[in-house]
Amino acid sequence: MIKTGYVYLISNKYNTVLYTGVTSNLLQRIWQHKTGYYAHSFSCRYKLNKLVYFEVIDDMGTAIAREKQIKAGSRKAKGKLINEENTTWSDLSRDWYDE
Repeated sequence: MIKTGYVYLISNKYNTVLYTGVTSNLLQRIWQHKTGYYAHSFSCRYKLNKLVYFEVIDDMGTAIAREKQIKAGSRKAKGKLINEENTTWSDLSRDWYDE
């Protein structure tokens, strides 16, 4: 069975820092970012918990390659990617969890 992958970009409240990640369980991974599950991680330290972009990819190998491609790009390129799908940079996961 081929596992679906997700490549995602998260940001902080002010959209000043971006993090690119890859996962096989987007719902769980974003919850981990929002709750500070990994207390000493980059995303926790910089309060990155707003999902601003994601892609669904058919298999993890391709998802990992896509993550590396996005990470290698400039901040401007990442911003362009986000702006194509989410012009207001709103939290795409805002309705995923019970508060």
